[in-house]
Amino acid sequence: MTTDLPLVELPPVATEPVAPAVFRSTSPPVRRTLLDILDETVDAHPGALALDGGATVLTYRELAVEVDAVRASLAGHGIGPGDRVGVRVSSGTAELYLAILGVLAAGAAYVPVDADDPEERAELVLAEAGVSAVVGDGLAVSLRRTPGGRSGRPGPADDVWIIFTSGSTGTPKGVAVSHGAAAAFVDAEARLFLAGETDEAIGPHDRVLAGLSVAFDASCEEMWLAWRHGACLVPAARSLVRSGADLGPWLAEQRISVVSTVPTLAALWPVEALDEVRLLIFGGEACPPELAERLAVEGREVWNTYGPTEATVVACAARMTGDGPVRIGLPLAGWQLAVVDPSGEPVAMGETGELVIGGVGLARYLDAHKDAEKFAPLPALGWQRAYRSGDIVRAEPQGLSFVGRGDEQVKLGGRRIELGEIDAALQALPGVAGAAAAVQRTAAGNQLLVGYVVPRDGADLDVAAATRWIRERLPAALVPLLAVVDALPTRTSGKVDRAALPWPLATVADAAAELTATEEWLAGGWEETLGVRPTEADADFFHHGGGSLSAAQLVAWIRRRHPQVSVADIYRHPKLSQLAGVLAALGDTTAVRREVRPTPRWSGLVQLALMLPMLALVGLRWLTVLAALGNIAAVGVPAPWAPAVSWWWVALGGVLLFSPPGRIGLAAGGARLLLRGVRPGSYPRGGGVHLRLWAAERLAELTGATSVAGASWMITYARALGAEIGPDVDLHSAPPVTGLLRLGRGAAIEPEVDLAGHWVDGDVVHIGKVRVGAGARVGSRSTLMPGARVGKGARIAAGSTVAGAVPAHQRWAGSPAAPAARDTAAWPARRPPRSA
Repeated sequence: MTTDLPLVELPPVATEPVAPAVFRSTSPPVRRTLLDILDETVDAHPGALALDGGATVLTYRELAVEVDAVRASLAGHGIGPGDRVGVRVSSGTAELYLAILGVLAAGAAYVPVDADDPEERAELVLAEAGVSAVVGDGLAVSLRRTPGGRSGRPGPADDVWIIFTSGSTGTPKGVAVSHGAAAAFVDAEARLFLAGETDEAIGPHDRVLAGLSVAFDASCEEMWLAWRHGACLVPAARSLVRSGADLGPWLAEQRISVVSTVPTLAALWPVEALDEVRLLIFGGEACPPELAERLAVEGREVWNTYGPTEATVVACAARMTGDGPVRIGLPLAGWQLAVVDPSGEPVAMGETGELVIGGVGLARYLDAHKDAEKFAPLPALGWQRAYRSGDIVRAEPQGLSFVGRGDEQVKLGGRRIELGEIDAALQALPGVAGAAAAVQRTAAGNQLLVGYVVPRDGADLDVAAATRWIRERLPAALVPLLAVVDALPTRTSGKVDRAALPWPLATVADAAAELTATEEWLAGGWEETLGVRPTEADADFFHHGGGSLSAAQLVAWIRRRHPQVSVADIYRHPKLSQLAGVLAALGDTTAVRREVRPTPRWSGLVQLALMLPMLALVGLRWLTVLAALGNIAAVGVPAPWAPAVSWWWVALGGVLLFSPPGRIGLAAGGARLLLRGVRPGSYPRGGGVHLRLWAAERLAELTGATSVAGASWMITYARALGAEIGPDVDLHSAPPVTGLLRLGRGAAIEPEVDLAGHWVDGDVVHIGKVRVGAGARVGSRSTLMPGARVGKGARIAAGSTVAGAVPAHQRWAGSPAAPAARDTAAWPARRPPRSA
């Protein structure tokens, strides 16, 4: 016998719908060309500097004239819209950028080839692109075929540049970008970087570093960060960029304020070299969190960007604050991103998958078959064209996080490299039976490209000759360190198992006994940088896988003991024994005492001449008092000996010379007049800038502006000098007469804090800006040195000296200041109400 039990209906469980990992941006910028952008900038800033190549310095008006001359030369050869022109001009020169703009002005697309690339590589690129002509050094034009372009200006649909990336088949892939996509990229970044306040926007006062090869698509970002905003582009010579650490001081010397670079290179620069850099953009490779924490300081925007060449330089970006994980962020205006599974369906938010890019920034391959494959439609979202990046990312509402690659493409030194291209070059080596390339990581964290080769029939392979053979066929960035192995490990599929390739490479231990003590020490740095310890005195750094970046890293390691060494020493002495000899010679030299030049005699006379009118102000104070007393005395007792002075003049003197507004107006007005045009930097003691600075400080003292009572008057005085003061600031110390001070919202500066912003070092006067972030507090009797940056919410204990950057929300104390334990006392959550 069975009993039917009644069914009980349970209430439905409420579930939150999981959002798909699709990121749609705001409306795209207006569709236009790069020529439209340049014309607009020339009209808006004709007198501003556009290009500073050292020997050649051009304003935007002059730039337009020079570009038109190149355009006319190209047009005279029949080149117009629809044509392609190769550009192969020496790096770091103004001519390189005039050539690029001249090609654009002619309406053609430029095809950049690095001047240092091998001839075979250059010919391959120029032939694949089908260029009509090539512009070389001296802006000489060489025709290669009959041009077939039309007349007139290019439109948004016309190609603007064709840049070649590494190809998996061994042949570089040509990527064509249209004017419309390039202009959208430039305008989208203008909405993003330094876009908070009008006075913070990039403008004619900025100088932008041009340090990347024009054959690398990130160089387009450098150029148009300047030319979109009326700023000045400052090219750096290739030798300087190769030096790594030496580029840092050059940035300070050239007053560079905007930098776009790869994290590996920026990590080599001393922090103080970036004092005047207010916009720092990373791209091309993963950014270490510790680098973001070190460089994302008060007064500087730091961005992490991501984008393949196929999506016009940058597809998404994230601002870095030094806190939290490093993300690649959200899409630029006009770009669309989706994270999909292997079937092409969007994954849920919080999951990982392949990044697919759509929107206005999509480029195209010159190879139609490859283009159809990589830019196929994405039916799940209705996108007609979408680029499969091959990158695996994690989707989060705050932005994307990079996880790794889903294929055999790698990022090295900011460049995307197809290991298949390296494999093809290795397998073409004479006497090689099999080969494979892999990226390995050294003890110093340096990525190294290693080529593993198996000699045919067990024959001996001449590694030096093989390296020379590859250098003649591949760009320097693609030349691997060669390692001879007996066999290549394979997977069950028969493919090479790159993860199982031997690393670190084996060395012969007993050969090390032949090295001298200096060579042995140097070999340790060599091994840390390249992952391979040299065992022979004639080992060559560059034949062992060294490049410009690793040479800079080795120099940074050597400078711990020998600060005089430069990257040029490695290029001049690449062998272990040669470089060890240089270091041994340095060890025998004695330190040279710095000579301090005396202050010029004429500076004392200038000081005397400047003091006379300032002392007259003190005399006017007494005259005003005497005039008032004389007028009062004349009322009661006739005093023919006391001249009568109009009370209007007495009142005017009282307001100007005794009231806080009057004293502030005289001091601030005089300081701004005296220090007009003075920027952060180092100047000779007793020189013009130093004398003007001295005069401005004496004027502030004699007028009594520095002694005005009350924080409200201090803030008024600081703003009158040109300082940037946020709301709800407490300022109880005198601001710098230079006006180079920035205090964020709610910052507090206690009494007797030295904010002078300059100091004298022997015969040099250093002037710098002082920045204190929102909510930060600086204790009394502290000193903020020129260039000091105090992060948001940071605490500086009383009596401390800050010479560099203090990260956000940390407490520092001491002289020099260093991280310290947090205060045990808790501050009130809210400020007390203010009264006028």
